[in-house]
Amino acid sequence: MNRRTYLKTAGVAATAGLVAGCSGSTSDGAGTPTYGTLATSVTDMPGDISDFESCVVTMAGIWVKPAESEVTETGTGADEATGTDSDDRRYFEFEEAQTADLVQLQGSKTQSLGETELETGSYQYLQLDVTGVEGTLEDGGETSVETPGNAPLKFNAEFEIRQDERTNFVADFTPVRRGNGSYIIQPVASGTTVLYGDAEYTDEDASGTESGAMSGADAGTTSTADGSN
Repeated sequence: MNRRTYLKTAGVAATAGLVAGCSGSTSDGAGTPTYGTLATSVTDMPGDISDFESCVVTMAGIWVKPAESEVTETGTGADEATGTDSDDRRYFEFEEAQTADLVQLQGSKTQSLGETELETGSYQYLQLDVTGVEGTLEDGGETSVETPGNAPLKFNAEFEIRQDERTNFVADFTPVRRGNGSYIIQPVASGTTVLYGDAEYTDEDASGTESGAMSGADAGTTSTADGSN
């Protein structure tokens, strides 16, 4: 099975709710799984973005990892996208590939990648399936821009999906110049933020000054990513 077939199949199964629940998920009194909404957005912390006239990132979907998840039928076997065990991540493929020009996403500016219905519960992290990056420098020249190991971008921010509520995961990443003159896209922990309900991404979130990782998980407001891998 080729990579695209695997991703589409996994995305359809997860979206249709065919993946068995995880130990951290919740249900109503009748044992029926409950659902909330995950909205995914992207933004760019400065980094070396000032070198670019444009830096367009193409994304095909997202992975999410349930907390304390059990191995399920669709969560077993090899993950052909990374060559490693799938470790019970859920993949959701966008109906159409999404593109974002990081040059246009400075400060508190974000771009929505869409919304997904997820089973309520806790999740360990989110990954962006980046399929390509096209970089044009300020002088008009083109440059190589890659993701670390050409693997999905991983954002180590725990988040919750709450019943009939919207969770907005704002993934912050930026190009960083390497010694050979090429660039690598790196997640920015201090700017990656989880918002609940009607909370909006602000300049304070973008500057990474929000205090207390996951401090808003109980308050229903804002949480900031842990930068560890």
